[in-house]
Amino acid sequence: MTTPSFTGTASAWRLATSWLLAWRTVTARPWRALLLCGGFGVGVGVMIVLLAVGEAMVRQASQERLVGGGDITVLPEGIDIDVLTTGGLGGLFFSVPNARFVHRQVLTSPRLSDAVTVAAPQLEGKLLYLTTPDGVQHPVRAGGEIPSANRRLGAMPPIVQGTWDDDTGDQRWMQPTEAELRHDIDHFHRPSDSMANADSWGEWHYFNVLSPDASQWAFISFIVGGDVRGARWGGQVLVTLHARGRSPRRFVATAPRERVRFSLRDADVVIGDASVRVQPDGRYAVRGTVREERTGTPLTLDLVVSPTPRVEFPGATLVSGDFTSGYVVPGLRAEASGSLCVASRCDTYTDVQAYHDHNWGGWRGVTWEWGATRAGDYTLLFGRVTPEDSSGSTSPLFVYVTDRLGFVALFRPKQVAYEDRRTIATAKGPLAVPAVADLVDVRGADTLRLRLTIDDAVATDTRVGLVERGEGASARGLQRPWFVQLAGEAQLSGRIRGAPLSGQGRGFFETYR
Repeated sequence: MTTPSFTGTASAWRLATSWLLAWRTVTARPWRALLLCGGFGVGVGVMIVLLAVGEAMVRQASQERLVGGGDITVLPEGIDIDVLTTGGLGGLFFSVPNARFVHRQVLTSPRLSDAVTVAAPQLEGKLLYLTTPDGVQHPVRAGGEIPSANRRLGAMPPIVQGTWDDDTGDQRWMQPTEAELRHDIDHFHRPSDSMANADSWGEWHYFNVLSPDASQWAFISFIVGGDVRGARWGGQVLVTLHARGRSPRRFVATAPRERVRFSLRDADVVIGDASVRVQPDGRYAVRGTVREERTGTPLTLDLVVSPTPRVEFPGATLVSGDFTSGYVVPGLRAEASGSLCVASRCDTYTDVQAYHDHNWGGWRGVTWEWGATRAGDYTLLFGRVTPEDSSGSTSPLFVYVTDRLGFVALFRPKQVAYEDRRTIATAKGPLAVPAVADLVDVRGADTLRLRLTIDDAVATDTRVGLVERGEGASARGLQRPWFVQLAGEAQLSGRIRGAPLSGQGRGFFETYR
């Protein structure tokens, strides 16, 4: 006996019912149905267009002939390929911050010479504003390329007529001489027109020099202070001599603005009869005479500071409301030669450990953590700046690691872990200062531990006078008024890209208490 099947009949009945309901819905409300269908169609069409644009951008990023001949396209941090493929059209107009640093210290570093043949910077579709003589602004789209780099990359567009070669600006950006690089990153600045407390503006060249036996060192500052846009400003040369276990000696020379020369285009500065000048080979000639504050004893500087090529910090400017702080380190690892004479007694140096940085900004109520040290073949810089209006928050801290080939890695510890187990005498009584400090960070597979063992400390009361790094009277009123300068040994350990990170050396550090 055969059992009848109703499956096919039931399915046909359900299909017929669905079509009937759909048809009656359309005929009952035709305009609403048309609107829904149209909206659905537009949505599908827009999605198809966005996916096509994203797909084209991703394909362009992987096609060397489309992007300009290269095998790799460098994008800013935070650009997400998935966003591009789903309609992130804002990505069309991004730019790479600190592009010159990325080009010089990463892409064309000797460290990658076996992997990178040429790196060609390119700008596409940047928004610029063209101002005509009558003051009318016109938005324009512009692009830029380095002809020689594009030619080596095989991405040079066909030239219909004339020639297209690197100009002096292209050459200076791509391959600056050592002197050009110093002037480009180490020139002076002016406060912005919107800065409310421009009288707190200060800018200075800073050098430190360590004796061969590490028992003596000198801090040297060429300072321009005050609102340099007006009439109430001037210059100061400050030299502080330190010897382990002894009180520092301060030597000063001041000059009115008429005897101060600085430039927004070069790194040279003249304050009275003292000067810092960049030599054609990129070395700094530091010369001048200053006198001890208490005795009037003269100190004569005649030093040449030679930065190690590629071992520099490219610089950064922090802006928060009315606060501005800029910082660059052209000589993170350097050697000094010459003489430093106090009265008739001279110390002569030949290729001793040295350092040079440059600071600018408004310093009213500002504090900082800072350190620069050698650790074997490595040289490290760490720090953060804290404006007076951020007492309830913690500024970001960084540790910048270099070797003789240049930039190696950047770490971001949460804090400097100080152990205030040393006590020093001050005019207002004993003060607890760090004996040990640790910086620890883990970034993926990379690790860092930097341990500082302090063997000398000096504290300056910011409420009663100028301090060694150029901070002026505007620093008074700090919650932590003692500016503490430290010297000691650094022990480095960790791993970077699977290779051990280790070394030991001497450095200088600063904090507030």
